[in-house]
Order: sequence, then C-alpha cells, then structure tokens
Amino acid sequence: MTATVRHRRIQVGNVDTFYREAGPPDAPAVLLPHGYPCSSYEFRNLMPLLGDRWRLVAPDYPGAGYSATPEDFDYSFDGYAQFRDRFVKTLGLSRFALYLHDFGSPIGARLAIMAPERIAAQIIQNGDIPYEDALGPKYAEIEETWTLPESEMRARLAKAIDEETFKEEFLNALDEEHADRIPPDLWKLHWSLVTPKRKEVAIDLIAGLKQNRAWFPAHRQYLATHKPPTLIVWGPHDHYMPEKSARAYLRDLPQAELHLLDGGHWLLETHLDEVSGLMRDFLGRVHA
Repeated sequence: MTATVRHRRIQVGNVDTFYREAGPPDAPAVLLPHGYPCSSYEFRNLMPLLGDRWRLVAPDYPGAGYSATPEDFDYSFDGYAQFRDRFVKTLGLSRFALYLHDFGSPIGARLAIMAPERIAAQIIQNGDIPYEDALGPKYAEIEETWTLPESEMRARLAKAIDEETFKEEFLNALDEEHADRIPPDLWKLHWSLVTPKRKEVAIDLIAGLKQNRAWFPAHRQYLATHKPPTLIVWGPHDHYMPEKSARAYLRDLPQAELHLLDGGHWLLETHLDEVSGLMRDFLGRVHA
C-alpha cells in the first residue's frame, strides 16, 4: 500500500516555502533535504513507499524548486541550515531522521549540530563528505577554480550552469544500462526553473564549497561524538563520491550499516526499491 503525497506551501520567516509531505502527522518524522541541481522532486517516488509508517517531509530550499527566491536570503550552507531549523520548528518537528544526499548532507549536518538531540537517525546516500582525502576525481575540477581571482572563478562557474551540465550532473558516471533509468524530467524541469537570480545562487553555493572545507572538522567531531544510528546506502559509480567516500564515514561511525549498490549519485532514480527496502528495515529498528 502506498501513501498519498501532499503538495503544500508554508511561510518560513520571509520565505514562501513549497514542500511535499506523506504519512500520518503523528508518525515518526523523516526530513528529506534535497541535493543540487534538484529539488524535493527527487523524493517524489520514495515518499509514497514509506508514508505508511513515517511522516516524510521534503521542502524546497529558497531559490530552488517551487519555493520563493527572496533577495535578502543568505544563500550559503549556513544560511540554508538556519532556514531548515526555522522550517522544522514551524512544522513542530522536534525529533526526526535525516536523509543526507549531495549538498543536503553539509546542510543537514549543520542542522544536526545545532541540536543533536533532535536527530533520531541518519541515512547517508552519496552525500558530500567531510573527508578531503576521499573525494572523487570530479571535485578536482571545482578545486581548480579556487586558485582563480573571485571574478574569474565566478565567470567559470557560470559557464558550467546550463541545461547540458545539469544533464551531466544527473547522469554522472552511470553506464548505459543505468543511465536510461534517469528521466530527462530531472534536468529539463530543474533547468526550466533557473532564473538569473537562481543562477547567482548556484554560483554562490558551488563557490562556497571552498569555505565549507573549514567546517569539515566540526562535522567529523559531531559524528565521532554523537554517533547517531546511521545507514549508509551508496552508489559507487559517482565521479564526485565513489566507494572510498562511503567507506570514509566508517572512520567516525564504525557501527554504521554500509550498503553498496550497483548505481550512482541518484539512487532513488535507479535503485528505488533497494533503497526504500533498506530504509524501511533500518528505520523500523531505530525510529519506529
């Protein structure tokens, strides 16, 4: 039996926020922060599969998806974490599991550090890692821009924000067998939502990866100190986050459950049944 996904809007501070929700309002909550260049759309198929037992909530960030793009918002990892904090408080979510994928990982981890007691568990799926030595080869292209003057760096990043690059982001390192499971809707939809302001937001976020490095020790310390129950489900065919990236988490989370699937960065598109099954088993034990 699948649950109905509701599509809603709520005012969070000064941000008109779109979010998807499935499951009973009094069920254990799962917060789903999305990655780049995506939106809560990435969770559209997962939510009906788990909404019978959990309350799943997937908001669009300001400047992404169907949420507003206010001029005075702090479009940084810290700013998005503050927004997430306001969002869960507005919805009255006092305890929840976190799904950490792509850029949603450093944002979600910041949220966890703010109030560790709120975090019941975490599911890490090809999330940006806090281990410099375990990043994939694609990160070298981003790191190369860090040596440039800021104006030149932003100009180079701007050239990489177009529909074709979005397509490459979603297909990543997949072979033909798996690549044809990735629907063109992902890059077509999300590119159609890009405005000049949102392009600047994307540049800010990608450029902010340099400053994010300074935050890696705090992320690792949180993991080592609090050791939240953790499921790591990973697609190793990922130019940004290969298998070694997943295994790096075991340094600070030796008790984490690690599952490597024959997929890539966007597992919910290619291995939905496997991921949802692993999540159901895991959450049923730690957050029921």
